[in-house]
Amino acid sequence: MNITTDSVVALTWVLKDAQGEVLDELDDPVEFYLGGHDLLEKIQHALQDHAIGDRLDLHLEPEEAFGDFDELLVFLEPRALFPAEIEEGMTIEGHALPAGCSPEAPKEVIYTITDIYPEHVVIDGNHPLAGMALRISLTITGVRMATSEEKKHGTCGSGFFSLPPSPGSDLLH
Repeated sequence: MNITTDSVVALTWVLKDAQGEVLDELDDPVEFYLGGHDLLEKIQHALQDHAIGDRLDLHLEPEEAFGDFDELLVFLEPRALFPAEIEEGMTIEGHALPAGCSPEAPKEVIYTITDIYPEHVVIDGNHPLAGMALRISLTITGVRMATSEEKKHGTCGSGFFSLPPSPGSDLLH
């Protein structure tokens, strides 16, 4: 079966930065829905008409991947506003930022805590791979038609190669 829109494709991959450093490697296949929001547009288009066993090597510029780095999405906030147990690398959804954080911080963004200082916390609303050109080697390990439920929701629940959807909970991750 060749991949078409409304297919579910199982993929493994090796993801590298532009210098060839491995950022992520997946040996166990993950399923993605084509025609929804599980995959970046360039990856969806590249997979069309391929079949099980095919391998694709793609180069994605930042604008084809997770966008350019936006310094206006980085905020320095008072440490006292955050719980004592926060750690670098944790994420918090914009609508769940503590009261007193910058009113300029967009609410529809997911922020990563990048630095913790005694008096301040740095939160970054950019995707962790924003501003990076990426190289990805994909191997297709399975193809099937999407279920009506997957079509309805536009996802298999695997959105690694997509831009994050609007936040849905108030929790630190």
